Amino acid sequence: MALSKRSSTSSSNNNNRIGLALIATILGLYTIGLCASIWHLPSPTHRRRRWVERMKMRFGGSINLSTTGIEDVDADADDYEDDSQEGNNSGVIPQAKWPISIRDEDGNFDDVAHPGHKAKGNPDVIMSVPKMWIDNPVSIHQNKLMSRELAMKIGSCATPDASGNHARGDSCPISERTIYVAIASYRDYQCRDTVTSIFERAKFPERVRVGVTDQIVEGEDGPCDAPYRPCKEDPEQMLCKYKSQLDVYQVDAPLAIGPVFARHLGHRMYRGEYYYMQSDAHVTFTRNWDEDIISQQEATKNEMTVLSTYLSDVVGNIDKNGKSLINTRPIMCNTDYESGQKNKYLRHGSQPEAVPTIRGTPQLEPYWAAGYSFSRGHFVVNVPYDFHQPMIFQGEEMSIGIRGFTIGYDFYAPERSVCFHHYAEGANKNARNKVPHYWEHTNIYAGAGTKAMYRLLGVVHMNPEIDRKEWDHTEESKYGLGGVRTPEKFYSTFGIDVVHKRTEQHLCRFVETGIMHKKFTPFLRKDGMGIDYDKINYKFKDPLNGEKGSEDGDDEYEDEEDEEEE
Repeated sequence: MALSKRSSTSSSNNNNRIGLALIATILGLYTIGLCASIWHLPSPTHRRRRWVERMKMRFGGSINLSTTGIEDVDADADDYEDDSQEGNNSGVIPQAKWPISIRDEDGNFDDVAHPGHKAKGNPDVIMSVPKMWIDNPVSIHQNKLMSRELAMKIGSCATPDASGNHARGDSCPISERTIYVAIASYRDYQCRDTVTSIFERAKFPERVRVGVTDQIVEGEDGPCDAPYRPCKEDPEQMLCKYKSQLDVYQVDAPLAIGPVFARHLGHRMYRGEYYYMQSDAHVTFTRNWDEDIISQQEATKNEMTVLSTYLSDVVGNIDKNGKSLINTRPIMCNTDYESGQKNKYLRHGSQPEAVPTIRGTPQLEPYWAAGYSFSRGHFVVNVPYDFHQPMIFQGEEMSIGIRGFTIGYDFYAPERSVCFHHYAEGANKNARNKVPHYWEHTNIYAGAGTKAMYRLLGVVHMNPEIDRKEWDHTEESKYGLGGVRTPEKFYSTFGIDVVHKRTEQHLCRFVETGIMHKKFTPFLRKDGMGIDYDKINYKFKDPLNGEKGSEDGDDEYEDEEDEEEE
């Protein structure tokens, strides 16, 4: 009996120990799960600054995304850099769609540290911005010449083929090839007039989409997507009629840090359109501008063409119906060194304007201009504006132009102007001079531009005297050079001495006269994928300094110069 009792007690004790162990195991697993949940909670949000609270996204005048905007949060900026490097699509070309809008991408945004505040040692100002259509340019151009087959996969057609595919390449009818227009605006009262002109004067406005980076003081400046009258009263206003094709990313003016950042945000709104156009926010377009500029683009027979120029003044050059009154146009060839932000860099001067020497096609030029640019959509994918260049104004055009050159793009002056600029001159002087500029907030970001300029010049090999350790290399491959040509090839071809900071003068005598065009265009590749500079050994020398160009055509150069002078 006693034995039986001891056995029963032992069994009971064993059961108790097993039960306790089971409970302990469950409690342990619960504790681990609780810790993991706490670990992955988002960082606590601090009290927002009042001017940050007003920051928001606006799309088509109809949607405010409260989940986007800017917060002052306690977070490590490196986390956001890592997120941006993961990228969108990792080089896979997204499916082409039309129509398309950022409004359809709720949640498809990147949280990034504001580059101006980060440069000042405050990485806690976080912006929520649209993801790039393709985040990693190198995954597309792969540091070599992009194939024509790949190029044809980028660019949407307004109507799909029989299988429902909108990426139809050059089989897409020209009238159905989509256009994305990017506009950077800083407190500009004419922004909505520019957008109105784009839609009103396009021959096929249904294939046009506009993305605006609208940097304003809310309550003082009119938003770019706000019509002059309520849409219920006048639904035929362009901002009402085409509001579904207008995406506006609104930014509080104190966060503006120059055109590079604003246009970077504009590049983020690109969504695979066939063509890409960049314009200032105070521009008036000609009638049927879309048909005209595409016909000029296609006339070059060069897939890597970028049409770019400084625009002619609007006054006296276009009538009230949108007809151009002139047969001249500027061409980009007048550039020289200037000093600023503790550096020396190339800056475009006033450009010559005349009747084109070359007829029937745009004319080859060495330089790119930010005020107007038109190209295939893959130019945005391959040469995105550098996110890490706050407070840059001068130097922007060298960055994009030389990077584009190394990736294989060729720049041409349009044969005809399809839009005109409202300069602060003549009849527009008083009104345009009242428009504020982003540098009214320079004191907030003092010193940021100097650091950014070191980076800009370093990326394009324009400051060899500076130790590479002296400038920021963050995401350099993403915002850097290609492998088709070198910056050094550009400098030697067009007479630029980056060591002594000087240029061979009178380059326009080589460019404006059409000599450059006639000498270089015969080397356009048979498949139309850009000019093969490996076959060009020309080195420009100042013709008025008693020097000649390189040995691959001196006689031709001299003969044509003589003809021009006669």
